[in-house]
This record gives sequence, C-alpha cells and structure tokens, in this order.
Amino acid sequence: MTYTLFLVLIMIVAFLLILIIMVQNPKGGGLSSSFGGGGSQSLGGVQNTTNFLDKSTWTLSIVLLALILLSNFAAPKPNAVDTSSEIENTLQNREVQSAPIETTTPATTQDTVQ
Repeated sequence: MTYTLFLVLIMIVAFLLILIIMVQNPKGGGLSSSFGGGGSQSLGGVQNTTNFLDKSTWTLSIVLLALILLSNFAAPKPNAVDTSSEIENTLQNREVQSAPIETTTPATTQDTVQ
C-alpha cells in the first residue's frame, strides 16, 4: 500500500516537472515572454514568473529525488525463508567420508653404513 502511494506520487511529481520544464524557454522566452508581447520585459510580473518557474523546477526535482529514495524503503521485500546460501547448506550438511588409512612402514635397506 505504501509503495503504491509512493509510485503514484512519483508519477504526479514527474508529470508536473515535465510541464514546468516544457513551459520554460532556455533563451529567456517561454511563459514569461507571452505576457506583454516581448516589448514590455521590464514588468515586475514577468520576472516573478521566471523566478517562480525556476524555484518550482528545483523544488519538484528535489521532491522527486526524495520520493524515489524513500520508495526504496517501502518496496516489498522478497520472501526470504532461508538466508543462508546453497553453498553454505551443502557444506553444513555434507557427510565426511573417511578414507582408509594405510599403515605401511618404509622399506628398510640392509646397506647401512657401519
């Protein structure tokens, strides 16, 4: 439930961020140039619109990053019944086979130095 809520919020914030970025124009035009026709750029409202778009972009991008990081903690975890690996299980459950030990004595030679 929580993870689904995070996914919905991430999608809404991403959509809003796309809209805000598409409204802006990197050359200084965009939404701010549509107010007043370009000749009246000295209006206070146009500058405030540009500042609002800049602050909205940064705010939405930070919120999106935070939501993505928080959704990691809410993500459903796989059912981990046995946490040990297959190799560890094999090592713990193996039967030790004893090899027959040969008890041979080294061959002695009669050529000893006297």
